[in-house]
Amino acid sequence: MKRLKVKHEFLHSGLITVGILAVATGIGFLFQSLGFTEENIIIVYVLGVLVIAAITANRGWSIFASVFSVLLFNFLFTVPRFSFAAYASGYPVTFVIAFLAALIASNLAIQLKRQAEISAKMAARTQMLLETNQILQKAEDVDEILEKTANQIVKLFGRTAIFYRNTKEGLKAPVLYPVNPKIDENRYLSEQEYKAAAEVLKQNGEVRSDQNCMYFPVGNTHKTYGVIGIVSEKQRMTEVEENFLQAILGECALALEKEYFNRKREEAVTKAKNEQLRANLLRSISHDLRTPLTSISGNADILLSEEIRLEQAKRRQLYTDIYEASMWLISLVENLLSITRIEDGTMNLNLQVELVDEVVEEALKHLTRKSTEHIITFQPSDEILLAKMDSRLIMQVVINLVDNAVKYTPPGSRIEVTTEKKGEWVCVSVSDNGNGITDEMKEKIFDMFYTGTGQASDSRRGLGLGLFLVKAIIQAHGGTIRVKDGKTDGTIFTFRLKAEEVTLDEQTTDSCSGR
Repeated sequence: MKRLKVKHEFLHSGLITVGILAVATGIGFLFQSLGFTEENIIIVYVLGVLVIAAITANRGWSIFASVFSVLLFNFLFTVPRFSFAAYASGYPVTFVIAFLAALIASNLAIQLKRQAEISAKMAARTQMLLETNQILQKAEDVDEILEKTANQIVKLFGRTAIFYRNTKEGLKAPVLYPVNPKIDENRYLSEQEYKAAAEVLKQNGEVRSDQNCMYFPVGNTHKTYGVIGIVSEKQRMTEVEENFLQAILGECALALEKEYFNRKREEAVTKAKNEQLRANLLRSISHDLRTPLTSISGNADILLSEEIRLEQAKRRQLYTDIYEASMWLISLVENLLSITRIEDGTMNLNLQVELVDEVVEEALKHLTRKSTEHIITFQPSDEILLAKMDSRLIMQVVINLVDNAVKYTPPGSRIEVTTEKKGEWVCVSVSDNGNGITDEMKEKIFDMFYTGTGQASDSRRGLGLGLFLVKAIIQAHGGTIRVKDGKTDGTIFTFRLKAEEVTLDEQTTDSCSGR
Protein backbone atom coordinates (compact mmCIF):
# COMPACT_ATOMS: atom_id res chain seq x y z
CA MET A 1 0.00 0.00 0.00
CA LYS A 2 2.83 2.37 0.90
CA ARG A 3 4.78 1.51 -2.27
CA LEU A 4 1.69 2.15 -4.37
CA LYS A 5 1.28 5.55 -2.76
CA VAL A 6 4.94 6.47 -3.40
CA LYS A 7 4.64 5.37 -7.04
CA HIS A 8 1.51 7.46 -7.47
CA GLU A 9 3.22 10.55 -6.00
CA PHE A 10 6.27 9.99 -8.28
CA LEU A 11 4.15 9.83 -11.43
CA HIS A 12 2.08 12.83 -10.35
CA SER A 13 5.14 14.99 -9.70
CA GLY A 14 6.74 13.85 -12.99
CA LEU A 15 3.69 14.84 -14.99
CA ILE A 16 3.58 18.22 -13.26
CA THR A 17 7.28 18.82 -14.04
CA VAL A 18 6.94 17.85 -17.70
CA GLY A 19 3.78 19.90 -18.06
CA ILE A 20 5.27 23.09 -16.56
CA LEU A 21 8.44 22.78 -18.67
CA ALA A 22 6.26 22.31 -21.76
CA VAL A 23 4.27 25.45 -20.88
CA ALA A 24 7.51 27.39 -20.29
CA THR A 25 8.80 26.22 -23.67
CA GLY A 26 5.60 27.31 -25.38
CA ILE A 27 5.85 30.74 -23.76
CA GLY A 28 9.50 30.88 -24.91
CA PHE A 29 8.48 30.33 -28.54
CA LEU A 30 5.80 33.01 -28.14
CA PHE A 31 8.37 35.47 -26.78
CA GLN A 32 10.77 34.63 -29.62
CA SER A 33 8.09 35.29 -32.24
CA LEU A 34 7.38 38.63 -30.61
CA GLY A 35 11.04 39.58 -30.77
CA PHE A 36 11.86 39.27 -27.05
CA THR A 37 15.46 38.70 -26.08
CA GLU A 38 16.86 35.41 -24.87
CA GLU A 39 17.17 36.80 -21.31
CA ASN A 40 13.37 37.03 -21.13
CA ILE A 41 13.03 33.44 -22.24
CA ILE A 42 15.49 32.11 -19.63
CA ILE A 43 13.52 34.01 -16.93
CA VAL A 44 10.41 32.07 -17.98
CA TYR A 45 12.26 28.80 -17.36
CA VAL A 46 13.46 30.05 -13.93
CA LEU A 47 9.86 30.89 -13.07
CA GLY A 48 8.83 27.41 -14.17
CA VAL A 49 11.44 25.87 -11.86
CA LEU A 50 10.04 27.95 -8.97
CA VAL A 51 6.53 26.65 -9.66
CA ILE A 52 7.77 23.06 -9.85
CA ALA A 53 9.62 23.43 -6.53
CA ALA A 54 6.51 24.83 -4.88
CA ILE A 55 4.13 22.16 -6.19
CA THR A 56 6.13 18.92 -6.13
CA ALA A 57 6.98 17.13 -2.90
CA ASN A 58 10.49 15.92 -3.84
CA ARG A 59 13.56 18.16 -4.16
CA GLY A 60 14.85 15.97 -7.01
CA TRP A 61 12.22 17.28 -9.41
CA SER A 62 13.30 20.87 -8.93
CA ILE A 63 16.96 19.90 -9.55
CA PHE A 64 15.90 17.95 -12.63
CA ALA A 65 13.88 20.93 -13.83
CA SER A 66 16.85 23.27 -13.29
CA VAL A 67 19.15 21.10 -15.44
CA PHE A 68 16.57 20.27 -18.09
CA SER A 69 15.38 23.87 -18.47
CA VAL A 70 18.97 24.96 -19.28
CA LEU A 71 19.29 22.14 -21.81
CA LEU A 72 15.96 23.07 -23.42
CA PHE A 73 16.96 26.72 -23.63
CA ASN A 74 20.28 25.76 -25.23
CA PHE A 75 18.72 23.28 -27.65
CA LEU A 76 15.74 25.38 -28.78
CA PHE A 77 16.63 29.04 -28.44
CA THR A 78 20.39 29.47 -28.93
CA VAL A 79 22.31 29.50 -32.23
CA PRO A 80 22.80 26.99 -33.70
CA ARG A 81 19.27 25.80 -32.87
CA PHE A 82 18.35 22.19 -32.28
CA SER A 83 21.90 21.55 -31.13
CA PHE A 84 23.67 21.62 -27.80
CA ALA A 85 26.56 23.57 -29.33
CA ALA A 86 26.82 27.34 -28.86
CA TYR A 87 28.58 29.83 -31.16
CA ALA A 88 28.67 32.75 -28.76
CA SER A 89 31.56 32.59 -26.26
CA GLY A 90 29.36 33.90 -23.41
CA TYR A 91 26.72 31.21 -23.67
CA PRO A 92 28.44 28.72 -21.30
CA VAL A 93 28.55 31.38 -18.59
CA THR A 94 24.90 32.19 -19.25
CA PHE A 95 24.00 28.53 -18.95
CA VAL A 96 25.84 28.17 -15.63
CA ILE A 97 24.28 31.35 -14.20
CA ALA A 98 20.84 30.27 -15.39
CA PHE A 99 21.30 26.84 -13.82
CA LEU A 100 22.50 28.30 -10.50
CA ALA A 101 19.66 30.87 -10.47
CA ALA A 102 17.10 28.13 -11.10
CA LEU A 103 18.67 25.88 -8.49
CA ILE A 104 18.85 28.62 -5.81
CA ALA A 105 15.33 29.78 -6.58
CA SER A 106 14.04 26.22 -6.32
CA ASN A 107 15.81 25.72 -2.98
CA LEU A 108 14.30 28.93 -1.62
CA ALA A 109 10.86 27.87 -2.81
CA ILE A 110 11.28 24.47 -1.16
CA GLN A 111 12.38 26.07 2.12
CA LEU A 112 9.43 28.47 2.06
CA LYS A 113 7.13 25.54 1.35
CA ARG A 114 8.53 23.54 4.26
CA GLN A 115 8.26 26.53 6.58
CA ALA A 116 4.65 26.95 5.54
CA GLU A 117 4.00 23.26 6.16
CA ILE A 118 5.66 23.46 9.59
CA SER A 119 3.61 26.57 10.45
CA ALA A 120 0.43 24.84 9.29
CA LYS A 121 1.26 21.78 11.39
CA MET A 122 2.00 23.96 14.43
CA ALA A 123 -1.28 25.80 13.95
CA ALA A 124 -3.13 22.51 13.57
CA ARG A 125 -1.52 21.10 16.70
CA THR A 126 -2.29 24.27 18.63
CA GLN A 127 -5.89 23.97 17.49
CA MET A 128 -5.94 20.31 18.51
CA LEU A 129 -4.52 21.18 21.94
CA LEU A 130 -7.18 23.88 22.34
CA GLU A 131 -9.86 21.39 21.32
CA THR A 132 -8.46 18.83 23.77
CA ASN A 133 -8.42 21.45 26.53
CA GLN A 134 -12.06 22.37 25.87
CA ILE A 135 -13.11 18.71 25.83
CA LEU A 136 -11.30 17.98 29.10
CA GLN A 137 -12.74 21.09 30.77
CA LYS A 138 -16.23 19.67 30.21
CA ALA A 139 -15.36 16.34 31.86
CA GLU A 140 -16.98 15.91 35.26
CA ASP A 141 -14.74 13.40 37.00
CA VAL A 142 -11.40 11.59 36.79
CA ASP A 143 -12.74 8.63 34.80
CA GLU A 144 -14.26 10.91 32.16
CA ILE A 145 -11.06 12.99 31.90
CA LEU A 146 -8.96 9.87 31.31
CA GLU A 147 -11.44 8.41 28.83
CA LYS A 148 -11.62 11.63 26.78
CA THR A 149 -7.82 11.91 26.80
CA ALA A 150 -7.46 8.38 25.43
CA ASN A 151 -10.08 9.04 22.75
CA GLN A 152 -8.29 12.23 21.68
CA ILE A 153 -4.98 10.38 21.38
CA VAL A 154 -6.60 7.71 19.19
CA LYS A 155 -8.19 10.42 17.04
CA LEU A 156 -5.11 12.63 16.64
CA PHE A 157 -2.39 10.00 16.25
CA GLY A 158 -4.36 7.23 14.56
CA ARG A 159 -2.91 4.71 17.01
CA THR A 160 -4.51 2.30 19.45
CA ALA A 161 -4.28 3.41 23.08
CA ILE A 162 -4.35 1.32 26.26
CA PHE A 163 -5.03 2.82 29.66
CA TYR A 164 -4.15 1.30 33.04
CA ARG A 165 -5.94 2.98 35.96
CA ASN A 166 -3.85 3.30 39.16
CA THR A 167 -5.54 2.36 42.46
CA LYS A 168 -4.39 1.67 45.99
CA GLU A 169 -4.11 -2.01 45.07
CA GLY A 170 -2.00 -1.24 41.97
CA LEU A 171 -2.79 -1.05 38.27
CA LYS A 172 -6.25 -2.22 37.31
CA ALA A 173 -7.04 -4.28 34.25
CA PRO A 174 -6.31 -2.27 31.07
CA VAL A 175 -8.97 -0.56 28.98
CA LEU A 176 -8.34 -0.73 25.23
CA TYR A 177 -9.23 2.14 22.88
CA PRO A 178 -8.70 0.57 19.42
CA VAL A 179 -8.17 2.62 16.29
CA ASN A 180 -9.49 -0.37 14.35
CA PRO A 181 -12.10 -2.76 15.80
CA LYS A 182 -10.48 -5.68 13.97
CA ILE A 183 -7.14 -5.53 15.81
CA ASP A 184 -5.88 -8.43 17.91
CA GLU A 185 -6.60 -7.23 21.47
CA ASN A 186 -4.69 -10.06 23.15
CA ARG A 187 -1.48 -8.82 21.55
CA TYR A 188 -1.61 -5.58 23.54
CA LEU A 189 -3.21 -6.90 26.74
CA SER A 190 -0.62 -9.54 27.55
CA GLU A 191 1.19 -10.05 30.83
CA GLN A 192 4.40 -8.60 29.35
CA GLU A 193 2.62 -5.38 28.43
CA TYR A 194 1.13 -5.16 31.93
CA LYS A 195 4.58 -5.53 33.49
CA ALA A 196 5.96 -2.83 31.21
CA ALA A 197 3.18 -0.45 32.28
CA ALA A 198 3.76 -1.32 35.96
CA GLU A 199 7.46 -0.54 35.57
CA VAL A 200 6.63 2.89 34.11
CA LEU A 201 4.32 3.56 37.07
CA LYS A 202 7.10 2.55 39.44
CA GLN A 203 9.68 4.79 37.74
CA ASN A 204 7.07 7.58 37.29
CA GLY A 205 8.45 9.06 34.12
CA GLU A 206 10.56 6.44 32.38
CA VAL A 207 9.18 5.36 29.00
CA ARG A 208 9.51 1.72 27.97
CA SER A 209 9.43 0.95 24.27
CA ASP A 210 10.80 -2.60 24.19
CA GLN A 211 7.29 -4.05 24.05
CA ASN A 212 4.53 -3.43 21.47
CA CYS A 213 3.68 -0.09 23.06
CA MET A 214 5.32 3.02 24.41
CA TYR A 215 4.12 3.85 27.93
CA PHE A 216 3.72 7.22 29.63
CA PRO A 217 2.58 8.05 33.19
CA VAL A 218 -0.59 10.16 33.51
CA GLY A 219 -0.97 12.37 36.56
CA ASN A 220 -0.03 15.57 38.34
CA THR A 221 2.08 16.66 41.28
CA HIS A 222 -0.38 15.10 43.74
CA LYS A 223 -1.07 11.73 42.23
CA THR A 224 -0.32 9.42 39.32
CA TYR A 225 -3.69 8.30 38.02
CA GLY A 226 -2.44 5.65 35.68
CA VAL A 227 -0.32 4.73 32.67
CA ILE A 228 -1.24 5.12 29.02
CA GLY A 229 0.24 2.99 26.28
CA ILE A 230 0.49 3.94 22.59
CA VAL A 231 0.87 1.14 20.05
CA SER A 232 4.15 1.67 18.19
CA GLU A 233 5.23 -1.79 16.99
CA LYS A 234 4.97 -1.03 13.25
CA GLN A 235 6.09 2.58 13.28
CA ARG A 236 7.87 4.25 16.17
CA MET A 237 6.69 7.66 17.23
CA THR A 238 8.84 10.53 16.02
CA GLU A 239 10.29 13.08 18.40
CA VAL A 240 7.73 15.63 17.22
CA GLU A 241 4.89 13.17 17.87
CA GLU A 242 6.21 12.38 21.34
CA ASN A 243 6.42 16.09 22.17
CA PHE A 244 2.87 16.59 20.95
CA LEU A 245 1.72 13.59 22.99
CA GLN A 246 3.42 15.00 26.08
CA ALA A 247 1.57 18.28 25.49
CA ILE A 248 -1.77 16.41 25.42
CA LEU A 249 -0.84 14.51 28.58
CA GLY A 250 0.06 17.87 30.11
CA GLU A 251 -3.45 19.14 29.34
CA CYS A 252 -4.79 15.96 30.93
CA ALA A 253 -2.64 16.58 34.02
CA LEU A 254 -3.97 20.15 34.31
CA ALA A 255 -7.56 18.90 34.05
CA LEU A 256 -6.86 16.25 36.69
CA GLU A 257 -5.30 18.83 38.99
CA LYS A 258 -8.27 21.14 38.53
CA GLU A 259 -10.65 18.28 39.30
CA TYR A 260 -8.59 17.41 42.39
CA PHE A 261 -8.75 20.95 43.79
CA ASN A 262 -12.45 21.30 42.92
CA ARG A 263 -13.20 18.06 44.74
CA LYS A 264 -11.17 19.14 47.77
CA ARG A 265 -12.94 22.49 47.80
CA GLU A 266 -16.38 20.84 47.58
CA GLU A 267 -15.42 18.47 50.39
CA ALA A 268 -14.29 21.41 52.51
CA VAL A 269 -17.48 23.34 51.76
CA THR A 270 -19.62 20.29 52.55
CA LYS A 271 -17.71 19.65 55.76
CA ALA A 272 -18.05 23.27 56.83
CA LYS A 273 -21.75 23.20 55.98
CA ASN A 274 -22.28 20.02 57.99
CA GLU A 275 -20.35 21.46 60.92
CA GLN A 276 -22.45 24.62 60.76
CA LEU A 277 -25.67 22.61 60.61
CA ARG A 278 -24.54 20.49 63.53
CA ALA A 279 -23.62 23.55 65.57
CA ASN A 280 -26.94 25.25 64.78
CA LEU A 281 -28.87 22.12 65.65
CA LEU A 282 -27.10 21.63 68.97
CA ARG A 283 -27.48 25.30 69.85
CA SER A 284 -31.17 25.29 68.95
CA ILE A 285 -31.86 22.08 70.82
CA SER A 286 -30.01 23.27 73.91
CA HIS A 287 -32.07 26.47 74.02
CA ASP A 288 -35.47 25.38 72.74
CA LEU A 289 -35.91 21.97 74.34
CA ARG A 290 -35.25 23.37 77.81
CA THR A 291 -38.64 25.10 78.01
CA PRO A 292 -40.93 22.10 77.30
CA LEU A 293 -38.75 19.74 79.32
CA THR A 294 -38.75 22.16 82.27
CA SER A 295 -42.53 22.46 81.94
CA ILE A 296 -42.99 18.67 81.90
CA SER A 297 -40.65 18.02 84.81
CA GLY A 298 -41.99 20.96 86.87
CA ASN A 299 -45.65 20.08 86.39
CA ALA A 300 -44.96 16.39 87.06
CA ASP A 301 -43.13 17.35 90.28
CA ILE A 302 -46.11 19.45 91.41
CA LEU A 303 -48.50 16.59 90.71
CA LEU A 304 -46.33 14.11 92.57
CA SER A 305 -45.97 16.27 95.66
CA GLU A 306 -49.26 18.22 95.75
CA GLU A 307 -51.78 16.08 93.86
CA ILE A 308 -54.10 15.51 96.86
CA ARG A 309 -54.30 19.19 97.80
CA LEU A 310 -54.78 20.45 94.22
CA GLU A 311 -58.23 21.16 92.87
CA GLN A 312 -59.55 19.10 89.95
CA ALA A 313 -59.35 22.04 87.53
CA LYS A 314 -55.74 22.79 88.49
CA ARG A 315 -54.72 19.15 88.12
CA ARG A 316 -56.34 18.99 84.69
CA GLN A 317 -54.50 22.16 83.63
CA LEU A 318 -51.19 20.61 84.69
CA TYR A 319 -52.02 17.40 82.81
CA THR A 320 -52.88 19.47 79.71
CA ASP A 321 -49.61 21.39 79.93
CA ILE A 322 -47.62 18.15 80.20
CA TYR A 323 -49.48 16.67 77.23
CA GLU A 324 -49.00 19.72 75.01
CA ALA A 325 -45.29 19.96 75.88
CA SER A 326 -44.79 16.27 75.14
CA MET A 327 -46.70 16.54 71.84
CA TRP A 328 -44.52 19.49 70.89
CA LEU A 329 -41.46 17.37 71.57
CA ILE A 330 -42.88 14.45 69.56
CA SER A 331 -43.59 16.76 66.61
CA LEU A 332 -40.06 18.13 66.85
CA VAL A 333 -38.53 14.64 66.87
CA GLU A 334 -40.64 13.63 63.85
CA ASN A 335 -39.41 16.68 61.93
CA LEU A 336 -35.81 15.97 62.91
CA LEU A 337 -36.07 12.34 61.76
CA SER A 338 -37.67 13.35 58.48
CA ILE A 339 -35.00 15.98 57.80
CA THR A 340 -32.27 13.43 58.58
CA ARG A 341 -33.76 11.03 56.03
CA ILE A 342 -33.96 13.79 53.42
CA GLU A 343 -30.39 14.96 54.01
CA ASP A 344 -28.83 11.48 53.75
CA GLY A 345 -31.13 10.39 50.89
CA THR A 346 -32.84 7.55 52.74
CA MET A 347 -36.37 8.95 52.53
CA ASN A 348 -38.29 6.57 50.27
CA LEU A 349 -41.56 7.92 48.89
CA ASN A 350 -44.48 5.50 48.85
CA LEU A 351 -46.31 7.14 45.95
CA GLN A 352 -49.95 6.24 45.45
CA VAL A 353 -52.80 8.03 43.72
CA GLU A 354 -54.84 9.57 46.55
CA LEU A 355 -57.91 11.76 46.99
CA VAL A 356 -56.45 15.10 48.03
CA ASP A 357 -59.43 16.21 50.10
CA GLU A 358 -59.39 12.99 52.13
CA VAL A 359 -55.69 13.40 52.92
CA VAL A 360 -56.24 17.01 54.06
CA GLU A 361 -59.24 16.02 56.23
CA GLU A 362 -57.22 13.26 57.88
CA ALA A 363 -54.35 15.68 58.57
CA LEU A 364 -56.68 18.16 60.28
CA LYS A 365 -57.67 15.43 62.74
CA HIS A 366 -54.11 15.29 64.07
CA LEU A 367 -53.58 18.93 65.00
CA THR A 368 -52.35 19.94 68.45
CA ARG A 369 -54.77 20.88 71.22
CA LYS A 370 -53.61 24.46 70.86
CA SER A 371 -55.47 24.59 67.55
CA THR A 372 -58.81 24.53 69.41
CA GLU A 373 -58.21 28.17 70.33
CA HIS A 374 -58.46 29.08 66.62
CA ILE A 375 -61.24 28.88 64.05
CA ILE A 376 -60.01 26.29 61.53
CA THR A 377 -62.13 25.57 58.46
CA PHE A 378 -61.68 23.38 55.42
CA GLN A 379 -63.15 24.31 52.03
CA PRO A 380 -62.84 21.27 49.71
CA SER A 381 -62.96 21.53 45.93
CA ASP A 382 -66.19 21.02 44.00
CA GLU A 383 -64.50 18.38 41.81
CA ILE A 384 -62.66 15.17 42.54
CA LEU A 385 -58.96 15.91 42.97
CA LEU A 386 -56.43 13.12 42.59
CA ALA A 387 -52.65 13.34 42.97
CA LYS A 388 -49.83 10.83 43.27
CA MET A 389 -48.29 11.28 46.71
CA ASP A 390 -46.96 9.74 49.88
CA SER A 391 -50.06 10.46 51.95
CA ARG A 392 -48.19 10.23 55.27
CA LEU A 393 -45.72 12.93 54.25
CA ILE A 394 -48.35 15.20 52.68
CA MET A 395 -50.34 14.94 55.91
CA GLN A 396 -47.21 16.11 57.73
CA VAL A 397 -46.98 19.06 55.32
CA VAL A 398 -50.58 20.13 56.05
CA ILE A 399 -50.09 19.67 59.80
CA ASN A 400 -46.90 21.74 59.80
CA LEU A 401 -48.51 24.56 57.80
CA VAL A 402 -51.59 24.71 60.03
CA ASP A 403 -49.52 24.43 63.23
CA ASN A 404 -47.32 27.26 61.95
CA ALA A 405 -50.42 29.42 61.42
CA VAL A 406 -51.69 28.52 64.89
CA LYS A 407 -48.34 29.33 66.45
CA TYR A 408 -47.93 32.80 64.93
CA THR A 409 -51.51 34.09 65.12
CA PRO A 410 -53.36 35.15 68.29
CA PRO A 411 -56.16 32.97 69.74
CA GLY A 412 -59.45 33.39 67.91
CA SER A 413 -57.77 33.91 64.53
CA ARG A 414 -59.31 32.33 61.46
CA ILE A 415 -57.33 29.68 59.56
CA GLU A 416 -58.75 28.33 56.30
CA VAL A 417 -57.57 25.34 54.25
CA THR A 418 -58.72 25.12 50.61
CA THR A 419 -58.11 22.81 47.67
CA GLU A 420 -58.58 23.49 43.96
CA LYS A 421 -57.34 22.43 40.54
CA LYS A 422 -55.41 24.83 38.33
CA GLY A 423 -54.55 23.37 34.95
CA GLU A 424 -52.50 20.23 35.50
CA TRP A 425 -51.82 21.00 39.16
CA VAL A 426 -53.71 20.40 42.41
CA CYS A 427 -53.24 23.34 44.78
CA VAL A 428 -53.63 23.24 48.58
CA SER A 429 -53.66 26.59 50.42
CA VAL A 430 -53.44 27.41 54.13
CA SER A 431 -54.38 31.04 54.89
CA ASP A 432 -54.75 33.02 58.11
CA ASN A 433 -55.82 36.52 59.11
CA GLY A 434 -52.86 37.23 61.38
CA ASN A 435 -50.32 40.03 61.17
CA GLY A 436 -48.58 38.59 58.10
CA ILE A 437 -44.85 38.42 57.41
CA THR A 438 -42.40 40.86 55.81
CA ASP A 439 -40.92 40.52 52.33
CA GLU A 440 -37.49 39.95 53.89
CA MET A 441 -38.82 37.01 55.88
CA LYS A 442 -40.51 35.53 52.79
CA GLU A 443 -37.09 35.03 51.18
CA LYS A 444 -35.72 33.07 54.16
CA ILE A 445 -38.77 31.44 55.68
CA PHE A 446 -38.08 28.02 54.09
CA ASP A 447 -34.42 27.95 55.20
CA MET A 448 -33.32 25.44 57.82
CA PHE A 449 -33.18 26.87 61.39
CA TYR A 450 -34.75 30.17 60.30
CA THR A 451 -37.30 31.29 62.87
CA GLY A 452 -37.78 34.91 61.80
CA THR A 453 -38.47 37.80 64.12
CA GLY A 454 -42.15 37.11 64.77
CA GLN A 455 -43.20 36.23 68.30
CA ALA A 456 -45.02 32.93 68.73
CA SER A 457 -48.43 33.18 70.38
CA ASP A 458 -47.37 30.72 73.12
CA SER A 459 -43.91 32.35 73.56
CA ARG A 460 -42.25 29.09 72.55
CA ARG A 461 -39.63 29.54 69.82
CA GLY A 462 -39.30 26.66 67.35
CA LEU A 463 -36.18 25.24 65.76
CA GLY A 464 -37.06 26.56 62.32
CA LEU A 465 -37.43 23.07 60.84
CA GLY A 466 -41.14 22.84 60.02
CA LEU A 467 -41.25 24.95 56.85
CA PHE A 468 -37.86 23.67 55.67
CA LEU A 469 -39.24 20.14 55.93
CA VAL A 470 -42.44 21.19 54.14
CA LYS A 471 -40.50 22.51 51.16
CA ALA A 472 -38.22 19.45 51.04
CA ILE A 473 -41.21 17.06 51.01
CA ILE A 474 -43.04 19.01 48.29
CA GLN A 475 -39.93 19.21 46.11
CA ALA A 476 -39.40 15.46 46.56
CA HIS A 477 -42.90 15.04 45.08
CA GLY A 478 -41.98 17.22 42.10
CA GLY A 479 -44.16 20.09 43.31
CA THR A 480 -43.61 23.67 44.45
CA ILE A 481 -44.59 25.82 47.44
CA ARG A 482 -44.81 29.58 47.82
CA VAL A 483 -45.92 32.17 50.36
CA LYS A 484 -47.73 35.44 49.72
CA ASP A 485 -49.78 38.05 51.57
CA GLY A 486 -53.52 37.60 51.99
CA LYS A 487 -56.01 39.73 50.08
CA THR A 488 -56.68 41.91 53.12
CA ASP A 489 -54.38 40.66 55.88
CA GLY A 490 -52.53 37.59 57.03
CA THR A 491 -50.50 35.08 55.02
CA ILE A 492 -51.26 32.36 52.46
CA PHE A 493 -49.07 29.27 51.99
CA THR A 494 -49.84 27.32 48.80
CA PHE A 495 -48.27 24.08 47.63
CA ARG A 496 -49.11 22.24 44.45
CA LEU A 497 -48.79 18.67 43.25
CA LYS A 498 -49.15 17.16 39.80
CA ALA A 499 -52.79 16.23 39.22
CA GLU A 500 -53.81 12.73 38.16
CA GLU A 501 -56.68 12.21 35.74
CA VAL A 502 -59.91 10.60 36.97
CA THR A 503 -60.46 7.40 34.96
CA LEU A 504 -63.71 5.49 35.15
CA ASP A 505 -64.01 1.82 34.27
CA GLU A 506 -65.93 1.50 31.00
CA GLN A 507 -67.95 -1.48 32.23
CA THR A 508 -69.03 0.36 35.39
CA THR A 509 -70.08 3.37 33.33
CA ASP A 510 -72.19 1.22 31.05
CA SER A 511 -73.95 -0.51 33.96
CA CYS A 512 -74.72 2.83 35.63
CA SER A 513 -76.27 4.16 32.43
CA GLY A 514 -78.46 1.10 32.13
CA ARG A 515 -76.77 -0.33 29.05
